[in-house]
Amino acid sequence: MPFARIDLIQGKSAEFRQTVGDVVYQAMCSILKAPEGDRFQVVHEHAPENFVYDPDFLGIHRTAGCIFIQLTLVSGRSLEQKRGFYRQVVEQLHDRLGVRREDVVIGLVPVEREDWSFGNGEASLVHESALSSTGNAPANQQG
Repeated sequence: MPFARIDLIQGKSAEFRQTVGDVVYQAMCSILKAPEGDRFQVVHEHAPENFVYDPDFLGIHRTAGCIFIQLTLVSGRSLEQKRGFYRQVVEQLHDRLGVRREDVVIGLVPVEREDWSFGNGEASLVHESALSSTGNAPANQQG
């Protein structure tokens, strides 16, 4: 159920961008336990003047090779899973593309199951019978 936004400075090859998407997807499936085939990604390149980052925030030196990855996903992942996801993405980008570990910025945005519609104007991950009288999914319907 994750939706990935991948942002980087323009000029990388199609193969580079595809590999970044592949790395993110593989980590989503293996670490965050996203279902196979649940691949929704937007890869966007930006002109350098429109790609703003602090080169030394938190004492981590970043370069123009910086990649921003934002993953919107159903809440409920453990800290261990999140850390595993960060590590796997960074290590695979480094190993496969030579991306500096310091240049990978990842943000996870947790949302509830009822916040997703995959088409037909329906809350795709919540069955009507699971909704309470207030229209909210029960607390045990986390994913």
